[in-house]
Amino acid sequence: MARADAADGGALHRYANPLRFQRIADAVYPWVLGATAALAPIGLWWALVVAPADYQQGDAYRIIFVHVPAAWMALFTYLVLAVAAAVGLIWRHPLAEVAARAAAPIGACFTAIALLTGSIWGKPMWGTWWEWDARLTSVLILFFLYLGYIALHDAFDDVARGARAAAILAIVGVVNLPIIKFSVDWWNTLHQPATVMRLDGPRIDPAMLWPLLLMALVYKLYFVAVLLLRMRAELTGRRIANLRAAQGA
Repeated sequence: MARADAADGGALHRYANPLRFQRIADAVYPWVLGATAALAPIGLWWALVVAPADYQQGDAYRIIFVHVPAAWMALFTYLVLAVAAAVGLIWRHPLAEVAARAAAPIGACFTAIALLTGSIWGKPMWGTWWEWDARLTSVLILFFLYLGYIALHDAFDDVARGARAAAILAIVGVVNLPIIKFSVDWWNTLHQPATVMRLDGPRIDPAMLWPLLLMALVYKLYFVAVLLLRMRAELTGRRIANLRAAQGA
């Protein structure tokens, strides 16, 4: 048991070396960025031009190709943030804490896009920009959790204390993810039930489903590219700060 734990710890910390991470990031980043740049125009053209109009909503439904992937990524990014924060808190993995810090603003942007596009979609469909129902309110709470993590991380002069406090908030906030997911099933809500991620299969025409999945892939690739970029920038900033501190001493 002890040997297994030691092996797991060694495997975990094998990638804690910033220089090793930089080499991996330098190799992966151009490919991810290139794939994002190549697939984004195809996805947008397929979604906004080629995909057929909805028989009820007409062309107004096309905002789902921006809204739905953003909502998916808002939840996915928070899960990445919480897992990275937990790894950094429990195992003191330095890159995990950097990853969590780098992911938070990206997730906040995805959540803001989901809220904004959802309001734009809701006005013609529901007759209102906003409704305090379970799905919308829980997504708004998710947005505040992102902002709270960012603010709490920078609220202490001691960086380690700020990271610990923010990590605890991120871990506790995970309870909101299943609430967001199942809110349309647990409570009466204006928001429509799930149509893609269902046990009995998607309830959306393939002509609309495939461009939606492609846009989701574009969002995922964009997230990876920006996460790597932000982590590299964070590590560079910390090295500069350490050098300045050493020179000042």
